[in-house]
Amino acid sequence: MKSKRKFYKRKRYTIPLIIIVILISFRLLLPVIVKDYVNDVLADIPGYHGAVKDIDISLIRGAYVIDSLYLNKVDAGSEVPYIQIAETDISVEWNALFKGEIVSEINMKSPTFIYVFEDQQKEDDAEFEDWTKALTDLVPIDVNSLKIVDGKAAFVEITADPTIDLNLHDITLEANNLRNVVSKERNLPSSIKGTAVSIGNGKLNLEGRMNLIKQIPDMDISFALVDADVSAINDFTNHYAGIDFAEGNFNVYSEIAIADGFLKGYIKPLLKNSKLIEKEDKFFEKLWEGFVGFFKFVLKNHKNDTLATKIPLEGDLNQVESKVLPAIFNVFKNGWIKGFEGIIDNDVTFEDAEKAVDQQKE
Repeated sequence: MKSKRKFYKRKRYTIPLIIIVILISFRLLLPVIVKDYVNDVLADIPGYHGAVKDIDISLIRGAYVIDSLYLNKVDAGSEVPYIQIAETDISVEWNALFKGEIVSEINMKSPTFIYVFEDQQKEDDAEFEDWTKALTDLVPIDVNSLKIVDGKAAFVEITADPTIDLNLHDITLEANNLRNVVSKERNLPSSIKGTAVSIGNGKLNLEGRMNLIKQIPDMDISFALVDADVSAINDFTNHYAGIDFAEGNFNVYSEIAIADGFLKGYIKPLLKNSKLIEKEDKFFEKLWEGFVGFFKFVLKNHKNDTLATKIPLEGDLNQVESKVLPAIFNVFKNGWIKGFEGIIDNDVTFEDAEKAVDQQKE
């Protein structure tokens, strides 16, 4: 009888101890299991290869942190990572949980997106969908909030002489209510806001509202890049147009509205107080710079020393067209009639896109 009591007594402590050991072992192995899963997802993307350095798990927060993720094309001629993220924190959004919704929030530290022209020339839509879907698969539940700090994006053409590097740095971005947890009655329930510094020390601001739940997202977004030193893009303008700027400010203003897959908007580039570099070139190079300088003089607004145009964008998202004739007309309008102001025009709204959709249906 005493031996049976001792057996049951030992069993009473042994089973909980075994369970505790199993749970601790699972907790210790969990980062390895998740890391293997993440690396398998990245390895299975057609045309790409990628990996993560480490995974940290926080069960109390309901989160896991990805350390040093990178992704690149298999046949890339360069060793520059296509995507590289120093740290990605993926966690349950507790505020939404209290509203009965299970969604996640993502915080990215120092993400870098570098588009190397030579590496990406053969990229097709299927490959793009493959890697974007794969990155989405790393998040077990729908993303409701996204925050980016200290980001960088760049377009690089290595074979150009000198190398072209058009970049944005110090990118911050915040997008909220992406899964429409609150404000369900609104057409555009999600907000997005971002800032960055461009090459030439220009200041970029992006702001708008969206509805990402739809297959083709609805949105109403404005974008402004102001006071960028145009001489900073001389490598680009010299390579593609054969001109160099001594000084001047480059600005871009844009508004885009999308409703039911129909886009309406504009892009307004503006060049202010610009001067071309005068140098001893070959005859045809000098002739080209003189030609550009002549039209810059004729088409610019001399009152505020700006050269600008406004390029309308309108149509189905699969067939968006920039209208050439209105763009040319706006160049002359800026030069002779009315100089464009260095501001967002606020003349494109979500309602404009909705009206365009209705007119198409009639």
